[in-house]
Amino acid sequence: MDLEILKIASDTKNHKVLKESSHFAKFKNPLCGDEMNVSLMIKGEKITDFAYECKSCIYCQASASILSKKSINKSIKKMREIIAIANNFFENASEKFPKEWKILEKLFNKKNISRKECLLLPFKTLSKALKSSHEKR
Repeated sequence: MDLEILKIASDTKNHKVLKESSHFAKFKNPLCGDEMNVSLMIKGEKITDFAYECKSCIYCQASASILSKKSINKSIKKMREIIAIANNFFENASEKFPKEWKILEKLFNKKNISRKECLLLPFKTLSKALKSSHEKR
């Protein structure tokens, strides 16, 4: 296990419940049973707050930690672009994250291909949350 991944996963600033959210989604990884909840506050076309809860492995936790921190104050359009890059990353060797998202390459690399679904769970849950509106748990 890479100590850097442990360090990233231990940043749990956004591992919380939003008292008020405009968007919410749950997703479960059918392969391993990891579970992810994402709550968002969206104003206009921008994510103003992002909270997650998970019962998952360290790879999923690290991915959720980065995604939650980097998503705040980003447009929905930009986040959909990042989700698309993440979803294509392991199949397309030329896929690259934008400069401000380079930290994801500590997780998204060929040596972690066996953890692909774990790494993608937060992105899939975010994508589902962006499609929801005022859904409650």
